[in-house]
Amino acid sequence: MTRPLIVAIDGPSGVGKTSTSKLVARELNIPHIDTGAMYRAIGLAALRQGLDVRDAGVMEALANRSHIEFLPGDKPRITLDGEDVTPLIRTPPVSMAASDVSAIPGVRRILVRLQQELGASSGGVLEGRDIGTKVFPDTPHKFFLTASPEVRADRRYRELLAKGVTVDRESVLAEARVRDEQDSSRADSPLTYDETYCVIDTSELTIPEVVAQIVENVRKKA
Repeated sequence: MTRPLIVAIDGPSGVGKTSTSKLVARELNIPHIDTGAMYRAIGLAALRQGLDVRDAGVMEALANRSHIEFLPGDKPRITLDGEDVTPLIRTPPVSMAASDVSAIPGVRRILVRLQQELGASSGGVLEGRDIGTKVFPDTPHKFFLTASPEVRADRRYRELLAKGVTVDRESVLAEARVRDEQDSSRADSPLTYDETYCVIDTSELTIPEVVAQIVENVRKKA
């Protein structure tokens, strides 16, 4: 029996993971699974309920009772307890909450299990921060996208402005650096990569150029 095709795309925020992953999934005709959106959904739920996002027990209980679902299509959506929260999970407060939530081992175990179930059932392009190291370490298709903090902050700043979010560039840059530190230094599943990854610096590349590199690499190994 042929194993489902799993493509892992890891990296920090602002490197183009989501846009790249969606297009790679389309080229390879497999689902796109935004694992970071799961942590963002839990972060959003915590903020709405006024919960302490650094309280491990509280966050694990929240993740256990929350129902997260992906809705496939040309514009994939994510629901939280039946509500479409796709446009609500990309704000700076939710981003920071997601970083705190994702550092909690109990939450990660719950969401990693869901990610593995989704990938095992249909394959997919999974984006996140530990897909190739923890979620699907055996896939031969691992990519780590990177870019300078300044480039990533500029991209994030423009993205937020386009969505009507009022924010200044310096605060976006500061948030990116704080989140990088949190994600790379956490004890459980830190943001990292090893020699099994193909590392792509996206600072001077367009999204189509990154997509072309990944698709070519996958097809060579398939």
